[in-house]
Amino acid sequence: MAQAKTWILKKHFEGFPKDSDFELKLEQLSEPKDGEVLLEALFLSVDPYMRPYSRVRMQEGDVMIGTQVAKVIKSNNPSFAVGCHVVGRCGWRTHTVSDGSDLTKISDDWPQDVPLSHAIGAIGMPGLTALYGLEEVCAIKSGETLLVNAAAGAVGSVAGQIAKLKGCKVVGSAGSDNKVAYLKELGFDEAFNYKTVPSLEEALKKASPEGYDCYFENVGGPFSSVAIPQMKAFGRIAVCGGISLYNDTTPQTGPYIHMHMIFKQLKMEGFLVGRWAHKNEESLKRMLTWMQEGKLKCKEHVTVGFENMPAAFMGMLQGENIGKAVVKV
Repeated sequence: MAQAKTWILKKHFEGFPKDSDFELKLEQLSEPKDGEVLLEALFLSVDPYMRPYSRVRMQEGDVMIGTQVAKVIKSNNPSFAVGCHVVGRCGWRTHTVSDGSDLTKISDDWPQDVPLSHAIGAIGMPGLTALYGLEEVCAIKSGETLLVNAAAGAVGSVAGQIAKLKGCKVVGSAGSDNKVAYLKELGFDEAFNYKTVPSLEEALKKASPEGYDCYFENVGGPFSSVAIPQMKAFGRIAVCGGISLYNDTTPQTGPYIHMHMIFKQLKMEGFLVGRWAHKNEESLKRMLTWMQEGKLKCKEHVTVGFENMPAAFMGMLQGENIGKAVVKV
């Protein structure tokens, strides 16, 4: 009988998460029945969405939500042979018994030179989020100018690179000089540290005096209030996230953007990556090809040890990572 270590949400977060909000527990797992498999986690993802989702999708005492790359170590399901690798929505746990319905098999021909952890990064949900935000929401076109904030994160860094592949000018905002340097390495045309510029408005104007056709929004709050007035007429805004709002105990208020939306005839659309799940197989192949061709790069911030899941999660929310934050078991 297998034993799983799990991290549960002991107490709903009030403001920024604390160590005391989590509890490490042991769980005895039954042997897999017909149609079931036993999984062993290899890499676990920590992502910004977990903070707001914890409030609306979880109860106190639930295992923390999240995805992982796992290895099948026992199988009574012909679709998943022992030794194969999967991406599963298993939450923060070292071992899982699954009927396979929440698993996506990683292709047997996954390239040896591409780390499996990328299946929860650039060649996974964050990469797909970047792709669909640009292609499906913004409908971005060659020659246009894109603004990305949180640009050195798992999603923003991929969004900027895809826009460059499509022939766009890309401006990125990030929260440290090291992150800005990384964006330059990736080929961003302009990048700045929003924490140190004297004026965000002036930094945005200097980076693209003519304005922005598309805006990939990961931050929200005051940044958005400054950026939206600098959109061009008929600009498109893909609202992926609002990390500046996630830990608020009192909701932020205005300025309000309605007049800019009206007079510039802007389109602003929120989205969840699952809307285009029917395209995932083709999209992941496309992105894996870009990576093998050297056109898509992915940096990882790896924390070792399942016991460090809460620390990795809180560090990610504080912006400690460049690229994708993952935990290696």
